[in-house]
Amino acid sequence: MAEIVYMPKLSDTMVEGVVAGWNKKVGDTVKEGEILAEIETDKATMEFESFYDGVLLHIGVETGNAAPVNSVLAIIGQPGEDVSALLASAGAQVVAETAAPVAEEVKAAPAAESKPTPAPVVENKPAVAAPVSNANGRVFASPLAKKLAEEKGVDINQVAGTGESGRIVKRDVDHYVPYVPAAGSGQVVAVQSSVESYTDVPNSQMRKAIAKTLTASKFSAPHFYLKMEVDMDNAIAARAAINSISGSKVSFNDMIIKAVAASLRKHPKVNADWIGEAIRYNNHIHVGVAVAVEEGLVVPVVKFADTKGIAQLGSEIKDLATRARDKKIKPEEMQGGTFAVSNLGMYGIEDFTSIINPPNGCILSVGQIKQTPVVKNGEIVPGNVLKLSLSCDHRVVDGAIGSEFLQTLKNLLENPVLMLV
Repeated sequence: MAEIVYMPKLSDTMVEGVVAGWNKKVGDTVKEGEILAEIETDKATMEFESFYDGVLLHIGVETGNAAPVNSVLAIIGQPGEDVSALLASAGAQVVAETAAPVAEEVKAAPAAESKPTPAPVVENKPAVAAPVSNANGRVFASPLAKKLAEEKGVDINQVAGTGESGRIVKRDVDHYVPYVPAAGSGQVVAVQSSVESYTDVPNSQMRKAIAKTLTASKFSAPHFYLKMEVDMDNAIAARAAINSISGSKVSFNDMIIKAVAASLRKHPKVNADWIGEAIRYNNHIHVGVAVAVEEGLVVPVVKFADTKGIAQLGSEIKDLATRARDKKIKPEEMQGGTFAVSNLGMYGIEDFTSIINPPNGCILSVGQIKQTPVVKNGEIVPGNVLKLSLSCDHRVVDGAIGSEFLQTLKNLLENPVLMLV
């Protein structure tokens, strides 16, 4: 018997999803647990597994199109099953190719299909584009971009990447324009620098969610910022000692998350949420760690961070970040944070402020550890300074409370042995 596969609700705030790509086509055999499609939500692009065995009889949402949660995504059943009655009962309208019985295909050619019009991509670019090749023959591309390029017959080595660090992502393949040799010359015609060009790419579900959430946060939560410098000499020595005797390698970010968790335990008023009619002081400590992905930013949550050692935190953070970038992270692993940390030190950023991720009352911004002259014992000597910035929602946290939290955090980072007590 045929079964309807509905558009899943993959996050707590998801109202619609976009099909980033289908791993199966109509007529293909599908097994329970196999990846059926990639669904773009407001938080991430995730692989969606089939719950049924059978044959893919109907695709309800074409690649690149959006559909509300609980709308018909697909139908899986036995070969040749008629799904029209099932679609009618579900209140669905056929918008994509439907598998017909073999006998029907022999009798007549399929009727013209009505497909939804994809979101427009407005482009103004030269008809001839210069090829772009990756250095050293290496291709920096997402798995989805590689798959899409293979399906379209596009040489991915000729695609310019617009993702992080020049990585080739899905939109680059979608908007790739092949280069054309000059007539009779066998040479590639380069684009003249004087030609204006642009490409308008529709916002992804994640970018829409980021815009909506952070705009609401910035203009509804009265932000104020507290900044402090930390002497990291002892932290550098402690990290070197830990890594020399430990099988796993810890990062400065791991040490910072550990210090943050310990500081939150001492200052519970910072570990709080604004929920409208009340301030919720959380007894548990779940630290969200901002991770950059192709489509934007996700915040996986390290739960009960104060109960875990530095090495354990490092292993868990690495695993969450890797699965977030590979679209393997689960929705529940990005929910429930009571405090957030955003670290841009690896990008060479010394100092910045972050917008609070609601309903949290605070977020910590972490910069680069920089060698700089400092005064110690009345003398100017080389030092390693880390700049921290705490963004606070004044409805939840007052200046004195935030300052006390930063003082404790500074003391722990400057004296790492205290984190082990």
